[in-house]
Amino acid sequence: MQIEQTSLAGVVILTPARHGDARGFFSESWNRRRMEEAGIAIDFVQDNHSLSEQVGTVRGLHFQSPPHAQAKLVRCGRGVLYDVAVDIRRGSPTYGQWVGVELSFENGRQLLIPQGFLHGFVTRAPMTEIIYKCSDYYAPDCDGAVRFDDPEIGIDWGIDPASAMLSAKDAKAPLLRDFESPFVYEAAA
Repeated sequence: MQIEQTSLAGVVILTPARHGDARGFFSESWNRRRMEEAGIAIDFVQDNHSLSEQVGTVRGLHFQSPPHAQAKLVRCGRGVLYDVAVDIRRGSPTYGQWVGVELSFENGRQLLIPQGFLHGFVTRAPMTEIIYKCSDYYAPDCDGAVRFDDPEIGIDWGIDPASAMLSAKDAKAPLLRDFESPFVYEAAA
């Protein structure tokens, strides 16, 4: 497994090895022991799988607040997506900053997003499947969002924001400046 640090501490790109032959390939997408050896210790409790039929579908920017905050490990089962994490930990030196990475079936990359970060993605191919692990169960009362096209964050989604296919929840999400984050930055000891 290749592990690549990003400019946001804790947000990591994982690329599992693929072992191929005439039949196709085999890949170990998650191994707790190997991740713990690499300093990544997360107990995932739920797997989610979504399908976005059209190019330009945006889901996010989402978070789940404490006491049910979630870390996520996101991968693409089919198609292509651009996956984004935004730091929303009050007091963080990287508050409001973002990283994005293209995830596809072909590249096999995964994005690990810790608690305290917004998560969102845009599809770049039709019929894109997103598969992700979560470290806590979904809790509707802890569910929240921030506007995907917030100019203060400045994410380059690679699409015209006016053409984005959004849910009603995402279309009415607040801007970052109008949002009181439930997360507080804790410097590493």
